[in-house]
Amino acid sequence: MGELRIRVAEARDLDAINAIYNHCVERSTCTFQVEPVSAAERASWFAEHGEAHPVTVAEREGEVVGWGALSPHKGRCAYRHTVEPSVYVHQDLLGQGIGRALLGDLIARARAVGHHTMVGGVCSENAASLALCREFGFLEVGHLREVGRKFERWLDVVLVQLQL
Repeated sequence: MGELRIRVAEARDLDAINAIYNHCVERSTCTFQVEPVSAAERASWFAEHGEAHPVTVAEREGEVVGWGALSPHKGRCAYRHTVEPSVYVHQDLLGQGIGRALLGDLIARARAVGHHTMVGGVCSENAASLALCREFGFLEVGHLREVGRKFERWLDVVLVQLQL
């Protein structure tokens, strides 16, 4: 395996980003999205991100093997210093430290641009993501019961928060 490199995503990465994400949409509860994202929707999403809300990719031997993003937590102005991290890794490469590298990079980027806190919602079934959040110091600050429905079952969400 080659060296892992984290970099800011470019438009040329969107197909790989979408392939990784849509695999999760169709087969996992790590996202509550239930319909695959089209190329046009992904391009629009990407255009909404920038320096304060970057999209990054993990690249190995020239191939995108994962991606991360910082997104605004809510649309209201008072939330402008709060971001929500997202990290997705190619399904064949889970458990290799790619998610850890992406999340660590996102935390550093959030601090560098002056964000104050990160918040996220993790499906309670996703033990690996919850463990990764704990590893980086995220605290579990809430548990929402049966707030999502996917694959014909009700799903809980654990709210996590990291003060930067």
